[in-house]
Amino acid sequence: MNIAVGRILAFDWGLRNIGVAVGNAVLKTAEPCTVIRAKDGVPDWSDVEELINTWQPDLLLVGEPLNMDGSDSDIASHARRFARRLEGRFGVSVTLVDERLSSQEAKTQRRDRGGSADYVSQPVDAEAACIILSTWLSEN
Repeated sequence: MNIAVGRILAFDWGLRNIGVAVGNAVLKTAEPCTVIRAKDGVPDWSDVEELINTWQPDLLLVGEPLNMDGSDSDIASHARRFARRLEGRFGVSVTLVDERLSSQEAKTQRRDRGGSADYVSQPVDAEAACIILSTWLSEN
């Protein structure tokens, strides 16, 4: 996919938390943004709307949770449903991005920086979304 303009929001969907990262396709930048709380994978859509209005993205990315063999994980269909809802509610194109090991990589990066290993009170979901965004940027 070729994006002429640059702003992108990436989402690391989860049942309790949805990590968000922001980036720019032209500058090839990505940075963690925030974590949105979710109940059974459903966010408060007003929180998502606020992010969309603030950042005015040209593209949304959603991590697609696949197994290591490339098959769908147990929650892949839920992440795809979230992606469809994003596109339907906000009218912004959504692309799914393979997110295998993004959360594990985010934890490793935090540990390497000497950060907290308390992933409950300080979740790594925004960092995982940043990895998803960086993966997309490197492939496009």
